[in-house]
Amino acid sequence: MRKKIIAYNRLEKPVLEALQRKYDVRFFKNIDTKTDPGFLEFLHETEGIIGLELVVDRELLERAPNLKIVSNVSVGYNNLDLEQLSMRNIMATNTPDVLTDTVADTIFGILIATARRIPELDQLVKNGEWKQEAVGPEHFGTDVHHKTIGIIGMGRIGKAIAQRARFGFNMDILYYSRTRKPDVEDTFAASYCSLDTLLSKSDFVCLITPLTPETKGMIGRREFQLMKKSSIFINGSRGKTVVERELIHALQNGEIAAAGLDVFETEPVDVTNPLLQMKNVVTTPHIGSSTFETELKMSELAAYNLEEGLNDRKPPNLIEW
Repeated sequence: MRKKIIAYNRLEKPVLEALQRKYDVRFFKNIDTKTDPGFLEFLHETEGIIGLELVVDRELLERAPNLKIVSNVSVGYNNLDLEQLSMRNIMATNTPDVLTDTVADTIFGILIATARRIPELDQLVKNGEWKQEAVGPEHFGTDVHHKTIGIIGMGRIGKAIAQRARFGFNMDILYYSRTRKPDVEDTFAASYCSLDTLLSKSDFVCLITPLTPETKGMIGRREFQLMKKSSIFINGSRGKTVVERELIHALQNGEIAAAGLDVFETEPVDVTNPLLQMKNVVTTPHIGSSTFETELKMSELAAYNLEEGLNDRKPPNLIEW
């Protein structure tokens, strides 16, 4: 009998088809996983789960007595209750490394777009509002090169952002993380400092931490008040690392100059969210890793992790807890 696998939400077609040739795979998307009868019936026999953003908690695990592995098609894993998985000896994996440069490209692209007001000025041209040969100061942005960037979270993606900042834009780098990174300091002339120091001295504040109980809501009113009024805030981590209503307050009251956001407290973002009405806010729909090449690599790595676990081997990207 072929092993049963649940694929959830997103898996690139060639990878899904390859798994379907070996296993009994059911793909689910946009369902209520707590009530959908087809999902719950198949879950009872499932040995592996692969996909994106499926909440794997105690309630789900109690309905999955045969489950051996959950393979996330992402670097983040805040959707997984690692304590419950560990108690049941169920493996959990993610897909680091393959998306590092792609996400760093995205974050730096958002930073540049926000600093130079590119989406706003793109719309001005398309609306036929470019009336003079040279635009005036009311449309000027701010330089990126030779400024100070503060990176909160110095993991793989943080390092890739630091590389771009230092060698591409001659920026000074401040960073804050749980542990000091001597290699980052040596390679990028980066300075380790407290969060408060980073916030008060940076021209660009780039948040790239994972979402954990410790980082949830870590940037709020107090932190925005510490930033320069000319500073630009970039969030490429998770929406809930920021107190969104306090970000809105900071922007509305001129406590910071602008923001570039790839993530939101609620996704998809509500169309009535005030952030969507602000010209000094650049928004993208959580596209950090969304290129054809990288999404395929992530799916392939997730499938490899899954198959290793199904065959009682240690997957290369096992999340240690």
